[in-house]
Amino acid sequence: MSLNINITYQGLPPSPALSADLYERALKLARFAPRLQSCLITVRRSERRHHKGNRFLVSVQATMPGGEFKAGRTCDADQSHQDAYVAAHDAMDALRRQLEDFVRVQRDKQQQPGIAP
Repeated sequence: MSLNINITYQGLPPSPALSADLYERALKLARFAPRLQSCLITVRRSERRHHKGNRFLVSVQATMPGGEFKAGRTCDADQSHQDAYVAAHDAMDALRRQLEDFVRVQRDKQQQPGIAP
């Protein structure tokens, strides 16, 4: 099954390096959850007024049979998401945890006799 990966940038120019990093992380998710069908990633700035100190918001939406998953968070008061890579890694890690839980539950259902998945 092929994975549809779509990366969009809102309010900032596309970054080939960040796109490559996000693409690679999405492929890693697909190795763990082979039934993953799509992964939609959006990168945007939370503020537009600053020359320095803008924080990034990265949201990720993934679809697989039996579930749709969303990850990404608003900026905290700390400055950790001033780096787009940190924001991207946090969002992808949150999505990975959701997928791990879902896949684990699905495997447990399949292993229990008499219970249909």
